[in-house]
Amino acid sequence: MAVRKSGYTGGMAGSAFVFGGGGVLGAAEAGMAGALLEAGMVPDLICGTSIGAINGAALAADPTPDGAQNLVAMWGELAADGVLGGSLLGRLVEIVRSGTSLHDGEDLRRLLHERFPVHTFEELLVPFHCVAASIEGAREHWFSCGDLIDAVLASCALPGVFPPVCIAGEHFFDGGLVNSIPLARAVQAGADTVWVLHVGRVEEALTVPRFPWEVAFVAFEIARRHRFHTDLSDVPDGVTVHVLPTGLPQRPAATWSNLRYRDRRRIEWSVQRAYEATRDYLAALT
Repeated sequence: MAVRKSGYTGGMAGSAFVFGGGGVLGAAEAGMAGALLEAGMVPDLICGTSIGAINGAALAADPTPDGAQNLVAMWGELAADGVLGGSLLGRLVEIVRSGTSLHDGEDLRRLLHERFPVHTFEELLVPFHCVAASIEGAREHWFSCGDLIDAVLASCALPGVFPPVCIAGEHFFDGGLVNSIPLARAVQAGADTVWVLHVGRVEEALTVPRFPWEVAFVAFEIARRHRFHTDLSDVPDGVTVHVLPTGLPQRPAATWSNLRYRDRRRIEWSVQRAYEATRDYLAALT
């Protein structure tokens, strides 16, 4: 889906990749990024939230087709048992120890240190911004300078899964709580072409919940989609927004599959489907 308005005169022209949140579903974004970079679409800015912060930071460090392939390889490790806390017994021990989270986040921190070729925003080849939710401030907080690893971990600190991340005395949870697809940030920075890489939830139909566990899913989806649709409708004249297709089969949003944040079986399949769908989308633009 592409949205374009004419006559925009503000800000510096440029292109941006916007990476949305969505846990292990974010593997699709790696496939989209690969297709874009192979087509020569190199961004002037990258914005990300939650798992999109990992994807975005990796691509900002290496905005090439090889960088996209390295990101795909990293996805196999992101969903590995060691990264997200090991065995069921190990996860139960951790939640008893911490009282609030399934995983302590240290394996993810080590993986990012090993996989990211740089560890500060200033070393990135493309400017990168990521968002987290401030607990004390009850607001979104943007990171664009300083320590990259801490900022990305803050952006992906999913409540109940990871503990909050403390930076300069302030505690942060997952950026998806406040801004699940940070389109407005890219527009405010002056991008005139925005490529939205997402996990596919905005493509899924919402229906009236039938069971107690579906209520929270539907309520959260209404909130996250409302913010995105509002930002999309507020895009100024002259800015083109491409909401890329995932190529994934449509299913109701309130399903148990959205709880399987460690499901590794879908990763390679999701990457390939999203890559092919984005490649076809780009071909249709020419």
